[in-house]
Amino acid sequence: MPVDETLATYSDWLYRSALGVYLFAVLLYAVEQAFARAPRKAMVGAGAPDILTDAPKSELTRAERIGRMGAAMTVLGAVLHLGSLVMRGLSAGRAPWGNMYEYMSLLCLAAVVTWIVLMAKFPIRRLGAFVLTPILVLLFLGGTVLYAESAPVQPALRSYWLVIHVSVISISSGMLLIPGVTSILYLLKDTNSDRFPKLPSADVLDRMSYRTTVLAFPLFTAGIILGAIWAEAAWGRFWGWDPKETVAFVSWVVYAAYLHARATAGWRGRGAAWINVAGFALNVFNLFFINLVTSGLHSYAGL
Repeated sequence: MPVDETLATYSDWLYRSALGVYLFAVLLYAVEQAFARAPRKAMVGAGAPDILTDAPKSELTRAERIGRMGAAMTVLGAVLHLGSLVMRGLSAGRAPWGNMYEYMSLLCLAAVVTWIVLMAKFPIRRLGAFVLTPILVLLFLGGTVLYAESAPVQPALRSYWLVIHVSVISISSGMLLIPGVTSILYLLKDTNSDRFPKLPSADVLDRMSYRTTVLAFPLFTAGIILGAIWAEAAWGRFWGWDPKETVAFVSWVVYAAYLHARATAGWRGRGAAWINVAGFALNVFNLFFINLVTSGLHSYAGL
């Protein structure tokens, strides 16, 4: 079907708007991080805590109110971001993750939504600048270096598996970006808590990293299995040690090792966090180097 250029233009506008809103949110988070008080333990009977901060609503400081604005801007950015993907899909009449630009957009949206959910569960809002900055970098690269015009996908991708496999693997990879960042922060906090007094406790960072990975890992596993099924249908084999398949499998092994280490007394803490950081590095390596530098059966970057 022909591409609807008007909807494609709206998609690009929404993408850029989301990028701008995320940038503003990062600035607000940075202000809160710079001027907020160090986290303190909630006192029994002090009132219901705000889900986005560790202080009762009646005691919110100016910095914390600015942080709440950052959280609201993040939600707004996610809505605009989702709108850009919907418009891109409608303009081309297909699932909007058929090239690297679109894949990156979906992955980053999954990371942002994961962050919004985590803010509602843990007193971690002031980490927003740390978490959203790498997402901003990915979105900027996606909208510049990796940008592709709205168009039909290659014949090899005209399959219902594009909807199933690519969406699952992209969403799970985006979710796994968050525990990678928080594991790095955990290592900083655990090394010298006095030097980073405004970071949440090492225990909070550890639990957040673990729970996010626990949720993302089954999705990541399903994405790899679904990809193998698609490979058998398209290429006549379930597994061929293609570069992307190989790195995805190594990443899966690393994340499985992290979950095992996190449940093992001798490895819990710093050892497990280092393994999670290794998984994060492999995730980013697979996203860029494998997709853009190496050649293989998965070379559908659209560049």
